[in-house]
Order: sequence, then structure tokens, then C-alpha cells
Amino acid sequence: MGGGGDMKWQKDAADQNFDYMFKLLIIGNSSVGKTSFLFRYADDSFTSAFVSTVGIDFKVKTVFRHDKRVKLQIWDTAGQERYRTITTAYYRGAMGFILMYDITNEESFNSVQDWVTQIKTYSWDNAQVILVGNKCDMEEERVVSAERGRQLAEQLGVEFYETSAKENINVKVKSF
Repeated sequence: MGGGGDMKWQKDAADQNFDYMFKLLIIGNSSVGKTSFLFRYADDSFTSAFVSTVGIDFKVKTVFRHDKRVKLQIWDTAGQERYRTITTAYYRGAMGFILMYDITNEESFNSVQDWVTQIKTYSWDNAQVILVGNKCDMEEERVVSAERGRQLAEQLGVEFYETSAKENINVKVKSF
């Protein structure tokens, strides 16, 4: 994380103008669209230029729920195996996880169970999890049906959404 990010964090940490703060992590295989999702949610922007996340980064967004200011600290994690030890260190304090796969990538869907195991191993028992099938705008390239996503979410006892960071479909954190 560059110096600018550190300055922003200090400014945000000093800004006590909120009622609650929640730490959320976006996890999943590399290139499922975690960073694009976060940029769409936090900044309402999208770029198709793919740059792999190195380690971990975050954005802050304040939302209003029931007349309360809720500050969301949303951490974007690297999907590659070599960063796993860095990213799992951040699981402990997270209140929720957005577990993402790519609907055009079977392997990313098959890895969901491994990510759930990571959550169970490194986070606390009450962490909320949302399963997200991203890139639902790419219908012609779809290999994972929405029904399979729903069934897996039901089996895991978690919420399920299909999203498109590109087309801004369902990019809202609804369940936390």
C-alpha cells in the first residue's frame, strides 16, 4: 500500500463521525473480479484493465442504515496462493465476507468450499458470509448456472447474489 493510502487511513481513523464500523473482506480466486466489484461499490467506477492485487488493499464507504452512519472498511484480498498467509491474517477481525467466484470459471466455483474452510479456520464463528457469482453480464460464457450458485449457498447456509461489476448489477452490500 502506498503512502497515500496510509494518509487516507489516518484521516479516516481520526474521523469518528459514524455510529458503527464494520470490517468486510472480499475473498475468492484470482481474477474473479474482487477489485472491480470493490471499485464499483465504493467509487461507482469500472475499468477492464486487469491488474492483480498485491497482498491486500481497502476502501472505506459510509452508508446509512436505520438513521445510523455505518462505516464499511472493505478489504480487497489477493486471490493468489502466494499471498494466502498475508490475507488470512486479516480474517480475524472481519465481521463479514463477500466470497466471490466468476460465473464463467468453473474452477473459481469449485474453490468456494476451500475459501469457506479458510473462513472457518481463521475468522470468528459469527462472521456473515455472502456468496457472489460475479460477471453475470457474460451470459454467453456462463459455465456455472445461477441455480448451482443458489444450491451451494443454501448448502452453506449463506446469502447468494449474482453480480456484474461491469454493468453495475446487484453491487450493493445488502446483508450486513
